Amino acid sequence: MSDALTNPADVASEHKAVTTFAMPLTALLGVILGYVGGQAASMPLIGVIVGAILGAAFAYVSGMVLEHNRTMGRWGAIALCGALGLIAGGFGGLVGGAIIGAILSWAAYWLTSGDYRRGVPIYSTPGQVLWHNSFLFICGFIFFFLIAPILTIIPLSFNAENFFTFTPEMLRLDPAGYSLKHYQDFFNSSDWQLAMRNSLIIAPFATIIAVTLGTIAAIGLSQSHIPGRQAIMAIMISPMIVPLIISATGMFFFYSAMGNWLEDNLGFSQEMTGYIKVILAHAALGIPFVIITVTATLVGFDRSLTRASANLGAGPVKTFFKVQMPLILPGVISGGLFAFITSFDEVVVVLFVGAAAQKTLPWQMFIGLREQISPTILAVATILVTFSVILLITLELLRRRSERLRGMTPG
Repeated sequence: MSDALTNPADVASEHKAVTTFAMPLTALLGVILGYVGGQAASMPLIGVIVGAILGAAFAYVSGMVLEHNRTMGRWGAIALCGALGLIAGGFGGLVGGAIIGAILSWAAYWLTSGDYRRGVPIYSTPGQVLWHNSFLFICGFIFFFLIAPILTIIPLSFNAENFFTFTPEMLRLDPAGYSLKHYQDFFNSSDWQLAMRNSLIIAPFATIIAVTLGTIAAIGLSQSHIPGRQAIMAIMISPMIVPLIISATGMFFFYSAMGNWLEDNLGFSQEMTGYIKVILAHAALGIPFVIITVTATLVGFDRSLTRASANLGAGPVKTFFKVQMPLILPGVISGGLFAFITSFDEVVVVLFVGAAAQKTLPWQMFIGLREQISPTILAVATILVTFSVILLITLELLRRRSERLRGMTPG
């Protein structure tokens, strides 16, 4: 709405916009949120009614009373909804009510202030504005749909009971409903520690092999004079296209024969042979990721730099480490991170190729689900999610560094 309205016609128009546009939409959002909150407190009907009333009231207050004092309006809405939640559901209701109040107050000011038109040209039609905001909400819903299952397991990993569901104490945010015992089980269990040790042995070695071979392959396939390089590329990235169960079956027969040969001719122990087989199998799964990321980095690589290095007397090896590697290093590290995550999270191939001595974390989690339904799985899953998030953040930082080095973004 405008900052200064002195014309009675403008005031009437603003009042009509609030009552016919902002209030119904905010009330509808209040119905949805009220149903969710009421369902948690076993009062869905009351939650719907209260949510609709609060949504409409927030829209009216934000548009007609506190339109210029957004901070006071939002904090007042949060306090009111938090107090209602505290009455209905204790401390858990207080937190849930405060979240609902924050969402409803944001929506009310977003609609009444005209912020929903930001990001679209001033001449846009109502249909174009609707499509712009609908597209944003669809993207947000897809993101929520993807991330919600992951976020669910994190609070469950702190469950004080041996359940895979939220207990009443957890829903009330009662400290007695939360515990670190599942994390203690993980760190004190010999089976879980063996699986962790195996994962930390297999994944780094598989990553080193995948990065080495994948980088060499990507550099070779980036040369235009290589005959049949498209067909070779398709073959080399096939492990990430072919169904994993088929790859695992083929690896079982191939690496079984290789393991027998190593034991019979070189005197390797069965345990050592098992580690070698799993490491090579995981390296084969990680090589396609390295090839793709390094090839993408080489697309913008200036070939004149290598020719200049050769003209100055540097050999191929020195040129690679002094000229090429610093520029393609972000792509190499990105591919290595993907290869590491692939090896660290893989379970199908290790079931076919490995033995009990090579049991990894995903394998132990599979056993926990199939045989004993251990809630320790949730703690391990939370640790793996945290670890993966750290790796993905590192990957994003490397991607931005690569773009700066290639001049794609301002430095």
